[in-house]
Amino acid sequence: MSPFIAAITQMPLIAILRGIRPDEAVGVADALVTAGFRLVEVPLNSPEPLRSVEILAKHLPDNCIVGAGTVLRVEDVSSVTAAGGQFVVAPNLNREVGDAAKKNGLTWCPGVLTPSEAFEAVDQDADLLKIFPAELVSPVGIAALRAVLPPRVLIAAVGGITPQSMEDYVVAGANGFGLGSSLYKAGMSPGEVKERAIRFTSEFDKLRKSN
Repeated sequence: MSPFIAAITQMPLIAILRGIRPDEAVGVADALVTAGFRLVEVPLNSPEPLRSVEILAKHLPDNCIVGAGTVLRVEDVSSVTAAGGQFVVAPNLNREVGDAAKKNGLTWCPGVLTPSEAFEAVDQDADLLKIFPAELVSPVGIAALRAVLPPRVLIAAVGGITPQSMEDYVVAGANGFGLGSSLYKAGMSPGEVKERAIRFTSEFDKLRKSN
């Protein structure tokens, strides 16, 4: 089992830290880990993102991993690999980025919105399908997609997810979630991040037990 699969099996919530600075990374990450998070994503349109990835790759415990988001170019994949990132997330589906991720031994999580994109990503061996933006795909849409995708395919809904909205997506067949501004906004203190993170992990634990 890969570190990514182990982490997402334990807690399938990906913390998207868009706008985080390297000097904030450890404090925020520690707050997330304390709350039960195991996956941390640093979008590449954050200040000095690769430095933050490097810091977290060295700091996080063994059962947690860091990756990069908004990975749009092949050269970004090499930079993330060199910084110690273990997964790459994108808002779009790019075959060249996916090939580079696989070549570098990284987990590839492309963004898809339509069934055609989803099946193209599956054909290209994507490890997880990022349904983005989830605001445009209702739980009914996720259920329809889940009905035709291979059962092994992991789906994460990303965009506008709150603790209260997770249940319908889980019932529909989503395996997890990417959490952005509802969890973290640039400049937020570790204490506030921890409070928000606990609301998400507590709610997800309840959903997992009831489903």
